[in-house]
Amino acid sequence: MTSAAPERVARSGATPVLLSWSGGKDAAWTLHVLRQRTDVAVVGLVTTITEGVERVSMQGIRVAVLRAQAAAASLPVIDARLPPQADNAAYESVFADALARAQARWPTLHTIAFGDLFLADIRAWRETLCTALGWRALFPLFGRDTASLAREMQAGGLRAALCCVDTTQLDAAFAGRAFDGALLDALPSGIDPCGERGEFHTCVSDGPMFSAPLALMPRGTTLRDGRFAETDFASTAGDLT
Repeated sequence: MTSAAPERVARSGATPVLLSWSGGKDAAWTLHVLRQRTDVAVVGLVTTITEGVERVSMQGIRVAVLRAQAAAASLPVIDARLPPQADNAAYESVFADALARAQARWPTLHTIAFGDLFLADIRAWRETLCTALGWRALFPLFGRDTASLAREMQAGGLRAALCCVDTTQLDAAFAGRAFDGALLDALPSGIDPCGERGEFHTCVSDGPMFSAPLALMPRGTTLRDGRFAETDFASTAGDLT
């Protein structure tokens, strides 16, 4: 699956970069930050999609919403299709295949960026995997104070909503809420303001990385695996099935 966005070519002298895209705020803000730099140029997105349910893995975002996000960002998507209940080995296999397809499309591409914020073990795992595949990993937001980063995103025009809440860490009532100042003020002590420990995931609808806002409609909240409160968002009136 690829979006209808036009092909983007790295400007002369800039290193082409593939961005790991979840559809959430951290990936979106990473795109914004990278676009402020002159030494790199994001040429495409790579997204893990769970087969069968046809949703972005973890976030649970519809593929139609993913397509709308990619079009608003003017970037094509390389999809890494993952079977349900896949283990790390399966993920690494589909990830490697997606990178190979991206490199076939952009032969000088060997750098991928992630929106990770402070989990050192996740960063180390990604770096090890990418190095083994001959790729370099970038982490533009890593080490940022997440409380100030969350406020920076909001002040910068990013708009998102909580699409998945881990009810073992945060009350299900937070699912579907806007990622705004009121939400940050309401989060219990010990919950990371950016949800970096998996407390919540978001779906982005607007921001400086998009050419136009997306009109996303909530379609209710359900409990997955007896744990994750997922609020479903549809991008258009025709995306209601």
